[in-house]
Amino acid sequence: MLELLLCSLLTIVPDYLYRRYAQGKRLGREITLYTVWFELRWGITACLMLTVALITVIFYFHPSTTTATLYFRTVPIIPETIGRVAEVRVDFSAPVKKNDVIFKLDSTKQDAALETARRKIAEVDAALGAAQVDIIKADAQIQEAKSAYKQASDELNVKRELQRRNPGIVPQRDIEKLEVLLAGREGTVNAANAAKQSAMTRMTSLLPAEKASAEAALAQAQVDLDKTYIRAGVDGRVEQFLLRPGDIVNPMMRSAGILIPEGAGKRALSAGFGQIEAQVMKVGMVAEATCISKPWTIVPMVITSVQDYIAAGQFRGGEQLVEAGQTLRPGSILVFLEPLYKGGLEGITPGSSCIVNAYTSNHDQIASKDTGAFKRFALHAVDAVGIVHAMLLRIQALVLPVKTLVMSGH
Repeated sequence: MLELLLCSLLTIVPDYLYRRYAQGKRLGREITLYTVWFELRWGITACLMLTVALITVIFYFHPSTTTATLYFRTVPIIPETIGRVAEVRVDFSAPVKKNDVIFKLDSTKQDAALETARRKIAEVDAALGAAQVDIIKADAQIQEAKSAYKQASDELNVKRELQRRNPGIVPQRDIEKLEVLLAGREGTVNAANAAKQSAMTRMTSLLPAEKASAEAALAQAQVDLDKTYIRAGVDGRVEQFLLRPGDIVNPMMRSAGILIPEGAGKRALSAGFGQIEAQVMKVGMVAEATCISKPWTIVPMVITSVQDYIAAGQFRGGEQLVEAGQTLRPGSILVFLEPLYKGGLEGITPGSSCIVNAYTSNHDQIASKDTGAFKRFALHAVDAVGIVHAMLLRIQALVLPVKTLVMSGH
């Protein structure tokens, strides 16, 4: 309607002025309701043609969309194990900080495993103390065995010397007994040394390995116990959290709740534009948005990213061939916009639906010396008609609350 009124000022009005003042035809006499088409046919035809051309230029070079949303990411609250809820530390809706405990699962089994691992470490420590005592005991036994061996060796040497000086004075049977005794005492010394070596090996190798295994088991038990405390991974807010003590939580079936990260949905606006505007949408284009959650407000924005793929064309390779006829609705080009000024999205609720206008700017081509005069004029006209779309957006911003509250039967 606005385009039609604008074009009529350039076509129908001049035609009427010509009829009125150049041809002398008067409104209500020669120009009546029945003769309007005949008298103003050139102006009406030119108005319709100019209106169609103007609408085409505006909507192509300055695209608009009503499918714009402040999308925000959510983080599912999922425990790593199945368990029964023992304690809930947040309400239905509450802010949380990173590493804050949201709820706790029953940890009876994990507590028992942790205590068992601690007892095992204490047992190994006690065994280490006993091994040190065994080493001291083995040293004493070695000393005792060496003393007995030396005594037997000295007695044997004395009798052998007496036998050598005065044969027959010492019975041969006594010397043989002493030799056998000396061999036994030597075996006792070797056994004592072996016992000490065994105690040393147990203290330096076996028991440290057992302690390391016990400490690893303790660490694993502590990890399993920590898994029963479900914590917030990021700063944010828990919403619609209905979990209560006694509930069974299974991570394979569903999440226990939803955590919305802090600042989610307050950085960028996602908008879907028609496929025909693929060649127009460029990074750096200036845009404007108005959202239903903050009426009568125009937010200056800039396009920061344009998705190179249309989601409606995606498919997963599988058992069936793709049937093009099943694509009933053409997809849109996803564009990401950020506020041109800091704090531009303040007051707009994340998830809010918005209307977005993007504006083509040909300033660089117009300023270029290689651009001809006619092309420069055409580009000026393309940029100038963007003001019509800006006016339409402001009219939509004014009408949107009325349309939502009154026309929709609110």
